[in-house]
Amino acid sequence: MSSKITIVGAGSVGATIAYTLSGEDIASEIVLIDINKEKVAGEVMDIEQGTCFRDPISIVAGEYEDAKDSDIVIITSGIARKPGQTRIELTQTNVNILKSITPQIVKAAPNALYVIVSNPVDIMTYVFTKISGLPEKQIIGSGTILDTARLKCGLSEHFGVAQKNIHAYVFGEHGDTSFIPWTGAYISGVSVDEFYELMKSTGKAVKALDKEEMLNYVQKSGGQIIANKGATFYAVSKAVCKLCSILLSASASIATVSSMMHGEYGIEDVCFSTLTLVGPDGVQGKVPMRMNKNEIESLRKSADALKAVIAQIDLN
Repeated sequence: MSSKITIVGAGSVGATIAYTLSGEDIASEIVLIDINKEKVAGEVMDIEQGTCFRDPISIVAGEYEDAKDSDIVIITSGIARKPGQTRIELTQTNVNILKSITPQIVKAAPNALYVIVSNPVDIMTYVFTKISGLPEKQIIGSGTILDTARLKCGLSEHFGVAQKNIHAYVFGEHGDTSFIPWTGAYISGVSVDEFYELMKSTGKAVKALDKEEMLNYVQKSGGQIIANKGATFYAVSKAVCKLCSILLSASASIATVSSMMHGEYGIEDVCFSTLTLVGPDGVQGKVPMRMNKNEIESLRKSADALKAVIAQIDLN
């Protein structure tokens, strides 16, 4: 695939995204930008020396102007989340970093699709939308793509069924107020509850699903990984690369990405994740999913929590 992807930020996540992209047929040119010139040069050298095992690809350590003509720009810059620290606590520091990056990268690549990965991702997506001057359709936050992947992983392990057969999603904030709309959770065309009954009727040893525990697994996985190894970067990198593949495909797909809300479910002026149609033209619209009253209320509470944080940050 002939495409150019620029990654801003060569920390654990940014470098792992570059490495993952280098092994897949998504980009023919990768530019990695970071304030730490020695580190970014080392990351590029390390990745580049493994590319003899694939078709030719260009990987360079660059400056902002090298992002010119990028199809996608991925922003990962920011201070890493520490053990016990919530994503929201990262906010103002990482917002300030984003404000310093935005004018330079947008000047170099005004027509690119922008994938925001920096945490707290929903706040960062909102801030970038407000300060970049770009059309909203060009701005996509990674949102709850990773949370949804964790949910599918958890359900797969619980029921002993392939993840590709699971159609369930995490909505709202990528963080503590996220939730699972179980009304729209299906395994091969039947609801999760119906699937459990089906497994019992076939004699398969399977426990009843504790939905609160599953949500806890999704929400706490990142913190557990950080406590164990210091950072999360493999799964999020795979998720972001999948999103890049979607954005470069011939047709659109539906994903739980973070983008601006305009009255959907009665929610406005906040970025977070619901089912969204995305593709080569960026964000093409929301896909309304059937939810019950409690689920809609959970979505609104998540929006309110994000708005409370937005009200406290300095965008100037």
